[in-house]
Amino acid sequence: MDREQDELQFLGIFGIYKEAYKIVFSRRKIFSQITLALILPLSFLFLSHIELSKILLSKIIHNEIVLDGTSANNPKYEKVSDAISSEWATYWLFKAAYFTFLLIFSLLSTSAVVYTIACIYTGREITFKKVMSVVPKVWKRVMVTFLCIFMAIFCYNIVAFLILIIWVLIWVLAALSMAKSDAIEKIIGVFLLIVYFIGFVYLTLIWQLASVVSVLEEARGIKAMVKSKALLKGNMWVATIIYCKLNVLAALLQFGFQQLVVSGRSFVVAERVAYGVICFLLLVKLVLFGLVIQTVLYFVCKSYHHEEIDKSALSDHLEVYLPGDYVPLSSKNIQLEQV
Repeated sequence: MDREQDELQFLGIFGIYKEAYKIVFSRRKIFSQITLALILPLSFLFLSHIELSKILLSKIIHNEIVLDGTSANNPKYEKVSDAISSEWATYWLFKAAYFTFLLIFSLLSTSAVVYTIACIYTGREITFKKVMSVVPKVWKRVMVTFLCIFMAIFCYNIVAFLILIIWVLIWVLAALSMAKSDAIEKIIGVFLLIVYFIGFVYLTLIWQLASVVSVLEEARGIKAMVKSKALLKGNMWVATIIYCKLNVLAALLQFGFQQLVVSGRSFVVAERVAYGVICFLLLVKLVLFGLVIQTVLYFVCKSYHHEEIDKSALSDHLEVYLPGDYVPLSSKNIQLEQV
């Protein structure tokens, strides 16, 4: 990042994209190594999950159709029923394992990319070996923040579910009383859905920026969330548009993979493999640039709020993550050494 800190506040959406592009291509080697070690398995896990989920569900659906056409007195009925129960258990175990490994690789990738960009910003020497030795310590801080935001989103969804139940009850009561308020109830339903979506996006933006805060500042968990919320003020629209663009691109890649690879029976095997590789490579690049953009956005927000980032202090903060018992020298130590 060769821009001065005061200049970062003037970066718009395309300016942030350009800055992220410059960072990645100026340090292609280190980012390629991080991609191969962490982001590539993350992307492979995401796409392979789509294919495996379809295979497991197709077996379950087939056996349920067979079960519906089998008499309860038939010995085959019990065997098919047991097979369905076993397949459902396998399916949910697979889902649990998928989300666990997805979370691990996601947090590890975030930690590695944020730490690397911070080292570039402070002018520190950075190697892949050093990044991988630091990531376990950084990952713990990011994990604490994730657990806090997970609880916040969980509570948010419970409240939304209760509001949904109240709305459905009101709609049912209105229908039973023959009140002509069907159109009004639908408008209210759409309004509640929009409000829910806005709140969910807001919490997600706080989580993403709080992950960066957890690495670069002495804050994690709820403190990192509060700091993230304060930083987003004034840049909420920029962050929201970037978030929506990245998620739309990810959704399009997922849809393309499902249509061309998972459900692409009209294509030969070679074509499906080729489409799968293309979707995989595009997803890898999208995840990498998304993480870099997320970190650049942090520096832009800091600059917007005129919160000066002391490169020396940040460098000392990053040094603490390194293995060993290194303790940064305080100003008092430096004065005594000079005397």
